[in-house]
Amino acid sequence: MRDEEQVRMATERMAMVFTGWGFPRMAARVLMTVMIADEDALTAGQIGERLGVSPAAVSGAVRYLLQVGMLAKEPQIGSRSDVYRLPDNPWYEATVLKNDLFISLSAMAEEIGVALGEDTPAARRVMTMNEYFKFVHESLPMLMDLWRKYKIEHGL
Repeated sequence: MRDEEQVRMATERMAMVFTGWGFPRMAARVLMTVMIADEDALTAGQIGERLGVSPAAVSGAVRYLLQVGMLAKEPQIGSRSDVYRLPDNPWYEATVLKNDLFISLSAMAEEIGVALGEDTPAARRVMTMNEYFKFVHESLPMLMDLWRKYKIEHGL
């Protein structure tokens, strides 16, 4: 049986972890509210009601989550309202969206490293950052393939 108080406390703690990773606090709370809903999709009003905030407070968080690929927006049939749901693979989608960021960060780090000159401590640090971001960018497709295989093997 679902223990609502335990669910609420655990999801608030999870939202705090996301906030620590750089998510805006309300976006983290909205994400977790949609995640734990038994319904497939919720309106901004329903999200706000569950969080004890106004639908207006939810709108900025929803906009952020739509941008980073963690929520999908659909029209609510028979209403002028929209509903928000998790994409089929929100973690995968968000990770894939970030892969372009890694290559951009690598290019910028390389530009800075070149500008710093060769064989300086600062240039070495920045070029190591460049190599790290290149490594992550190049490794992410393999990791995503492993995730797809894992999902199939575990019936997810």
